[in-house]
Amino acid sequence: MIKRDYYEVLGVNKNASDDEIKKAFRKKAIEFHPDRGGDEEKFKEVNEAYEVLKDSSKRQRYDQFGHAGVGGSSAGGGGNPFEGFSGFGGQGQNINFDFGDLGLGDIFGSFFGGQQQRQRRNNRGRDVETAIDLTFEQAVFGAQLDLDLNIQDECEHCKGTTVEPGHEMKTCPECNGSGQVMHVTRTIFGNIQQASVCPTCEGRGKVPEKVCTVCKGKGTQKKSQTITLKVPAGVDDGATIRLRERGEAVANGPKGDLYVNVRVKPHKHFTREGDLILSKETISMVEAALGTEIDVDTVDGPVRMKVPAGTQSGTDFKLSNHGVPHLRSSNRGAHIVTVLVETPTKLNKKQKEILEEFGNTDRKGFWR
Repeated sequence: MIKRDYYEVLGVNKNASDDEIKKAFRKKAIEFHPDRGGDEEKFKEVNEAYEVLKDSSKRQRYDQFGHAGVGGSSAGGGGNPFEGFSGFGGQGQNINFDFGDLGLGDIFGSFFGGQQQRQRRNNRGRDVETAIDLTFEQAVFGAQLDLDLNIQDECEHCKGTTVEPGHEMKTCPECNGSGQVMHVTRTIFGNIQQASVCPTCEGRGKVPEKVCTVCKGKGTQKKSQTITLKVPAGVDDGATIRLRERGEAVANGPKGDLYVNVRVKPHKHFTREGDLILSKETISMVEAALGTEIDVDTVDGPVRMKVPAGTQSGTDFKLSNHGVPHLRSSNRGAHIVTVLVETPTKLNKKQKEILEEFGNTDRKGFWR
């Protein structure tokens, strides 16, 4: 889907002040807020636009590079100035990766803060949660890691049936195979009959002739196991990877799921903003005036970048396809390099004379 211009979304012009942008956002947010019966998708669009335009550095990059300069669809999280409203688009956003049986599956985002509700089905193993730490580069390019777990797994002796090998299941003597037992409760309106799950067979209608001598009828036993996890390229800090049926086992039912929380260690040179990678480079005043070429460190290695003559401090340069890979395509974001011009603090006599002479030649046009 083609993104609309952020200024158009808020209904302001490109020269709008910070105060005008904030007022426009508040008006639009009230109009589209879902709690007031508004359009949820338009509310998200308005919030995304505000998150970029309220930040001077993001706004500068957006004006220069468009949506590609602010991380594509990831505009970052943060502030909804409305007290009492829910925090749409906040930094607590969860991204869940459902990998099925260790295979990459659908990726879906939860646009609202807070933990996903994980409903357990009846007779299903317990979900397990663990965490992994990734380097910045592993998060960008993906990784393959081994997870060591000590959890309830299928009993090797009875294969999870709860029955001692050589024996069979028999009809439950308490419920006579129905899986339910009836209870009669006396009330002021008379006797009320209620059905509930049989506590002996747990609703199965059958019980072992002889319970397994190893697991004592549980069907499971604690085991240490190693699971190989393939982390996709572009995964971000705070994401959750779901491995279906790799959690704990249960007798006569499917295993629970394994949820892996991702933590990404900060990098000493790079920061990340959606699919963008940001860094800073410093050049001298002379290099800025005359122009130069510099080697810029990227996650792909050094890249030669041209800095034109007359570059001002704080100017952003875009290195296309050196950012973070997109999770659902082969495309990559950009690497944004902010060039800072260093003003010398210690000059020798000759250097001072040269600068003074140069400054006197054309004071009005010295830095033009």
